[in-house]
Amino acid sequence: MVAFGASSPQGQNALKGFDALVRQRYPGVPVRWAYTSLLLRERLARARQKSDSVRKALRRLSLERFTHVAVQPLQTISGREHGEVCAAVDEVAAQSGLRCDVGAPMLASADDLKAAARACVNHLPAGRTAQEDVIFMGHGAEHEAVARYADLADAVYGLDARVHVGAMNGAVLLEDILPRLSSERVWLMPLLSVVGNHALKDMAGQDSQSWRSRVESQGRQCVPVLKGTAEYAGFAEIWLRHLEDAAQSCFESV
Repeated sequence: MVAFGASSPQGQNALKGFDALVRQRYPGVPVRWAYTSLLLRERLARARQKSDSVRKALRRLSLERFTHVAVQPLQTISGREHGEVCAAVDEVAAQSGLRCDVGAPMLASADDLKAAARACVNHLPAGRTAQEDVIFMGHGAEHEAVARYADLADAVYGLDARVHVGAMNGAVLLEDILPRLSSERVWLMPLLSVVGNHALKDMAGQDSQSWRSRVESQGRQCVPVLKGTAEYAGFAEIWLRHLEDAAQSCFESV
């Protein structure tokens, strides 16, 4: 399993929860984690907590004489980070002879978009009324795959016109969403696998440029919901389905 990383207790618990889902699906199969964030890996190392990069985790498995590895990143789109994971996997596989298959990110196909759109509307806050606006904040990217956020926004709009999907970079920006808000109270939710600095600061922070502050500057009440997509069954199931595809492709050659 591959994640950007998590240093907060909530973020780490979210990954532990997903780990439990994977182990439940694959009893007896070893599950390892790799973090793509060098900064987080260094921070955890200073705290004497173990963390591996993708390359290090795969090399460790090769040294332990594993031969087949299914790799599932908890990423939203096939952007730069997903490409870097695939490149790292290909590099180690070529050097070690490991058979590796990488699972797709959350928004990889038309079926994924439909499933993610349903997850967005199925996991709305219990206190939200049908007339209240909800905004999901994704990370975005300077990559052509960022268009997936706009595709998801369209799919969600078809299910609930008061639910909006945006991203910090590219695709649908908050500036595009603000004119469409109509409710006095607006809910903010992260379209991010775990709650980290982006959710705490860029989305829910008190800084004037946070999404919360920009919504409140319109005279609206803003209610952030600090829970990552990996903590919701509807989103988690998409990644688990992609892991199943990768595992089947990888392990059928055993």
